[in-house]
Amino acid sequence: MSVETTDLAKEVLRRSVAAARRFNPEATIRLVRRGSAVEPVLAERAEPGDERLDLEGVVVESGIGGLLDVEPPHDRLVLKPPGSAPNPRE
Repeated sequence: MSVETTDLAKEVLRRSVAAARRFNPEATIRLVRRGSAVEPVLAERAEPGDERLDLEGVVVESGIGGLLDVEPPHDRLVLKPPGSAPNPRE
């Protein structure tokens, strides 16, 4: 499976990676399944089978696919089914 990302989701992830790497230059953001949701977690490295996003420092747990988008008001990352439309922006 593969994960597509909206421009806003990429920006949220870039900021997260930058913040994490201030404390650990090797830090990785790993998108993992938590019940029916997907959650970004800090990791030391990718796990076997993880897929790399087209964004440095971000990997996705194997088997996750869809459109990664952001929901307001707190820039919460959400995974939508493949082919979904991005959330409208104000």
